[in-house]
Amino acid sequence: QFLMANKLDTAMWISRLFTVYCSALFVLPLLGLHEAASFYQRALLANALTSALRLHQRLPHFQLSRAFLAQALLEDSCHYLLYSLIFVNSYPVTMSIFPVLLFSLLHAATYTKKVLDARSSNSLPFLRNLLEKLNANQQNILKFIACNEIFLMPATVFMLFSGQGSLLQPFIYYRFLTLRYSSRRNPYCRTLFTELRIVVEHLIMKPSCPPFLRRLCLSSISFISRLAPTVA
Repeated sequence: QFLMANKLDTAMWISRLFTVYCSALFVLPLLGLHEAASFYQRALLANALTSALRLHQRLPHFQLSRAFLAQALLEDSCHYLLYSLIFVNSYPVTMSIFPVLLFSLLHAATYTKKVLDARSSNSLPFLRNLLEKLNANQQNILKFIACNEIFLMPATVFMLFSGQGSLLQPFIYYRFLTLRYSSRRNPYCRTLFTELRIVVEHLIMKPSCPPFLRRLCLSSISFISRLAPTVA
């Protein structure tokens, strides 16, 4: 009754579980490397479906207008719909599947707990303990996802020069990264950029750091800071 009363949430729960399943079989290619590549695409397509459903839930009345598009781009679900489209037809990159896997795992775990609560307050204690441990590490997981989002930017550039990526991919991914940086619901991308800057500045200000490396790092920090969008 609980599942039928929440059909859209249940559909997203199933698609997230399928995303976790496909992502796991890509990361751990138990069925062979050829099959792993197909699971990579399935995971991203399932994530795109979940993101589209979540976006529909957040903005149910679609309008073909600039204002609606601007509102949609503020939603995290729109960001990860774009993310899935960026990588679904690209060369499989293990780093790109971790955000999809971990976000799906976190959201699926939250809804699984609701399903267990609807069934019985004491049902499946072993599964409940696993879900509690996952929830306790949520902040670390979100930081790891943000770290993946950041380091995928140079990875897309490397893929371009190695012949495994398209010319447009780094530019489209840069747009995705600016959306994540400006996210209203998830500040971890901004937080990680700040923390990485503090760590790098601390290291390069040590006397043992070569002057040319210090200048290079300071120039890079200045360049990246100029590219960062303004956050309201």
